[in-house]
Amino acid sequence: MSARRRETAEQRRREDLSEEEKKSAEDEDFEEAMKAAASSTQRKLKPPEQQILLNTPETVDDFLRNFLRRAGLNRTLGCFEAEWYGSTQKLLTRETAGTGVFFIPDALTHGQLLQLELDSVHRETDQLRQEVQATAESLARTQRERDFHRLQYQRVAEQKNELVSNFKQLREHLESYKLVLRQLDDKYQTALRQKGLISLQKDRVQKSTDPDPGLDQEKAKEKKESTERAAKSSPKDSEFPACSRLQRPQQAQGKSLKGQNSFRLSGSIRAHELPISCIALHPRKLLLASASDDRSWRLWALPTNEEKVGHMVLSGEGHSDWLSGCSFHPDGSKLATTSGDTTVRLWDFSRGSCVLTLSGHTRPTWGCSFHSCGHFLASCSADRTAKLWDLSSRRCRLTLRCHTAAVSSVCFLPSSNLLLTCSADKTLVLWDARRGVGAATLRGHQHPCNHAAFSFETHLVASCDSGGIINLWDVRKCASPMAAVDAGPLGANQVAFGQSGRLLGVSSSDGVVRLIDTDCCTASSLVGHSSSVQSVTFDHMGETLLSAGSDGLINIWE
Repeated sequence: MSARRRETAEQRRREDLSEEEKKSAEDEDFEEAMKAAASSTQRKLKPPEQQILLNTPETVDDFLRNFLRRAGLNRTLGCFEAEWYGSTQKLLTRETAGTGVFFIPDALTHGQLLQLELDSVHRETDQLRQEVQATAESLARTQRERDFHRLQYQRVAEQKNELVSNFKQLREHLESYKLVLRQLDDKYQTALRQKGLISLQKDRVQKSTDPDPGLDQEKAKEKKESTERAAKSSPKDSEFPACSRLQRPQQAQGKSLKGQNSFRLSGSIRAHELPISCIALHPRKLLLASASDDRSWRLWALPTNEEKVGHMVLSGEGHSDWLSGCSFHPDGSKLATTSGDTTVRLWDFSRGSCVLTLSGHTRPTWGCSFHSCGHFLASCSADRTAKLWDLSSRRCRLTLRCHTAAVSSVCFLPSSNLLLTCSADKTLVLWDARRGVGAATLRGHQHPCNHAAFSFETHLVASCDSGGIINLWDVRKCASPMAAVDAGPLGANQVAFGQSGRLLGVSSSDGVVRLIDTDCCTASSLVGHSSSVQSVTFDHMGETLLSAGSDGLINIWE
């Protein structure tokens, strides 16, 4: 029994020793693990001066937990986790000296880093979105500019094609004139040869007869001019009347005027909706023609004692642009009109249509005037020329070139072959219509001349300019103005003499009709138009003044 007890005690002792050894081994392992953890903690917890790792590696604590779990030290593992995370939390949440950085657990740090990255991504996304919007706006702007430049290019291409086609047409037109130029050159050479023959014959005659040299030169000059006219003439051409002296036309004379202040507005005619550029009185009847910017002319019957209201008798349309002037044929059966379409048209009242279109001017025509015989019509244009048309042969007989600017008006002096033109070059020229030469040049205006008119009784010429100055000239002297009247400050558009020659009507751009006494050079005003007055004329008796302007009205002053 004693031996069995001793074995049992010995076995218990051995088991206790084995358990103590196990515990001691476990204690040693725990102490070694704690030492290792402490040494690692000391390595991690460096002084503030040293660099601190913001991201703690997760493999160290995972290694320790796995080691204790494999060793079965569950209580040690629980104490380790409590002490480890507690000490680490206290240590890592303490602010490091001078850095302002807080240590937080790894998962929270990682989350904050992710949040920072997410915020950065959001900012970059917003910036990219703004850049995309700006790029889209720039693209839309660029597309609009592209469309605009494309339209401009198309327009320029169309203009280029039009210019090319016009250039081709002009070249073809030039080619068509080459034959005409060649023919004219041949005629010129023929005329030169004829001139040489004439000069030889003249020399022979001079040597044989020895006449007066001056008289021979004059005859030779006349013969030369007649030869040249014969070379250029047509079988249908009309001849000018031989007499070129100024004669008073055979017209009924009215009563003398009481005075320029006796005129009063007696009525108005709404003639056109657009401005009226010119009016002209029929040679014998109380009929008035008006030309307007609406491309038409109208014939009005003036009011009489029996009929107080005027009415339209006839109208005509055919010009492709505004009308600038009109003039009655001496027999009163036709009307000539000028227009901005560069043509002169002749209208027959019996037919009620245009019977002749005269084309030759290159710029707008401003006015026209019939010769007293009725076979010739003079026109003036902005192309600086005046042309003389033969209505029998329907061609241009003469082109008068002397002015250096647009020719504003043209008129035949009654019962003579003298033609009066005024121009924007501030001069007036008297022409011999038979020879086509300038007989005299009248200088005295300081502004462009707009119109000129002739008096039957007093042989006076009145001219007006854009500065409102009215000059009076004696056509028999033509040296300088005999008198000047200031009707400004705005321009004077047209002048017209009364039958007595003493009273002069002036249409002004300020909407006023002025009456000037040519004897004493005094002026009075008639107010009745709402805008610029373009044209004035007197009736056959000189007792009624007619005016028309840009307001489309024809005012009758009696």
